[in-house]
Amino acid sequence: MQRVIERILNLLAYLLTVEHPVTADEIRNTVAGYDRDNDSAFHRTFERDKDLLRRLGIPIEREATDVFEVEFGYVVHDDRYALEDPDLTDEERTALSLAVQAVGFGGRPLGQDALMKLGGVVGSFDGTQLGADLGERADTVAVAFAAISERRMLTFEYRGRTRRIRPYGLVHRRGHWYLVGSGSSSDEVRVYRLDRASALESGDRAGAFSPPVGLNPTDEVLHHPWDAGDGTEIAMVVFDEEVAWIAERELGPRATITHRRDGSIEAAIDVAAPAAFLGWLVGFEERAQLTAPPELRRRFISYVEVG
Repeated sequence: MQRVIERILNLLAYLLTVEHPVTADEIRNTVAGYDRDNDSAFHRTFERDKDLLRRLGIPIEREATDVFEVEFGYVVHDDRYALEDPDLTDEERTALSLAVQAVGFGGRPLGQDALMKLGGVVGSFDGTQLGADLGERADTVAVAFAAISERRMLTFEYRGRTRRIRPYGLVHRRGHWYLVGSGSSSDEVRVYRLDRASALESGDRAGAFSPPVGLNPTDEVLHHPWDAGDGTEIAMVVFDEEVAWIAERELGPRATITHRRDGSIEAAIDVAAPAAFLGWLVGFEERAQLTAPPELRRRFISYVEVG
């Protein structure tokens, strides 16, 4: 995976430094990481890299190398790629600096170089390191990202079972990475919390599948901390009129809502992580009544009594 990232960054850096379209052969002989001995291997790799960069929003354009339009090459124009100066105020740069200190990946702070490009830091902080870590298992994220980028099947252990899926995307939310994909024998899209997965292995064949048209992984995931993974039970909850609109907004389309005449609602909610679900439900206090299933209801009552 590291070689893939290095090659793509080398390609982007090269296209940004040239001031004219460069041919595929020039890229092949200049950018480190491409196969110079096998034509088909180079073209397959180059096509994947172009596709990945374009999906990341980088405008690689194919243009004629001369006025006769006999030969074509590739270029990334600065004016279409570089961001305009956002002209941040001191207060905005201070807020960004605080955000950078608050976020890390694998325990490492990120973003200080980017801050300097945006005008530097106003004032200084006392060196306190704030700790919202975006994931200590960077190796696991890297394996999943490589499988998604190259469209390889992904196999891993999850909740005591071996899963083999078509991985479509990664989404980060509330301090966790979530993997979106469908099983090798089913088109049903599922969500897996990546820190609960182990022994990740990507398949040997690139281009093994095509993602569903129009699928947005973010829409599939992560509106709630209890809905990732294989749902095992459906919770039935009645929310009083005073909080019904709040519950309906937070539950979103993943719950089946029935409106009652008195203004209350009854919600059928798929629950994969009961503890997380009950932790959310307790916040509604006596305005929410969990009616089923019986075992989850007993756990809810014990939560309320302890509180």
